[in-house]
Amino acid sequence: AAPLQFKYQEVNLMSDFIILTDSSADLSGEMAQAADVQVLPLTFTIGGADYHNYPDNREMDPHLFYQRLRAGEVATTAAVNMNQYVEAIEPLLQAGRDVLVLAFSSGLSATFQSSKLAVEELSEKYPERKLYTVDTLCASLGQGLLVWYAAQERKKGRTIEEVRDWAEANKLSLCHQFTVDDLHFLKRGGRISATTAVVGSMLQIKPVLHVDDEGHLINTGKARGRQSSLKALVDKMEKTVTEAGKQTVFISHGDCEEDANKVAEDVKRRFGVQTVVLNNVGPVIGAHSGPGTVALFFLGRHR
Repeated sequence: AAPLQFKYQEVNLMSDFIILTDSSADLSGEMAQAADVQVLPLTFTIGGADYHNYPDNREMDPHLFYQRLRAGEVATTAAVNMNQYVEAIEPLLQAGRDVLVLAFSSGLSATFQSSKLAVEELSEKYPERKLYTVDTLCASLGQGLLVWYAAQERKKGRTIEEVRDWAEANKLSLCHQFTVDDLHFLKRGGRISATTAVVGSMLQIKPVLHVDDEGHLINTGKARGRQSSLKALVDKMEKTVTEAGKQTVFISHGDCEEDANKVAEDVKRRFGVQTVVLNNVGPVIGAHSGPGTVALFFLGRHR
């Protein structure tokens, strides 16, 4: 298929205000375009070169990125700084648009803090415009799903304040359940100890993790072997999911689509979910979670 010509600054003048998120939300170009949201590309570094993580993957294909990780290359990431936010938001304000920023979890990155500083500065400069930022306390397609729902609220004709308040009120119902295949990526990021990584790898123990109410990555259990860990994600969903049949569920994966599809089929079979959307875990999150990550996102009573 030909790559989607998704222009980052393409603005739909139909919507009353702009929803801006960052690329740790792992929305594809098609998803961002369908939801009519702007995506600020974060940066990652691999092999001594810097790349922007655009939703349409124009600078690096995710499969190639994960091949390089599997071959032993190390990728690093950097939070968006205040100036990058200012550069993304200011043209929109100048064009007479209001902007709602839905930012990557403050528990995992300084990105939200940068957005807050940019919003404070630009609000003084453009007092006639409405400009807000929300700390989603979400990551990967969990952030993407919250953004997608916010875009649906906007389509219903909600004001910028109403959509902001909806995001604040519902973000802790956005459940993140995930597992990784290689513990050494979490060890390098300081998420688990070296001993846990070595012993876990020897025993084929796979952690089951989630993102907690402070937006941090927390280990909630472990499974023996890959298939058990994939089933554990869906078991965890069963404990907290609300009105599963009416939901759209997102699943992201670190270049392991077959496993993600297994989880999708399990979710559909067990809960009658109609719509499951899959996409890659992008390089910004994938640098820390590694190849073989599978993450499941849905609305629940609590995280």
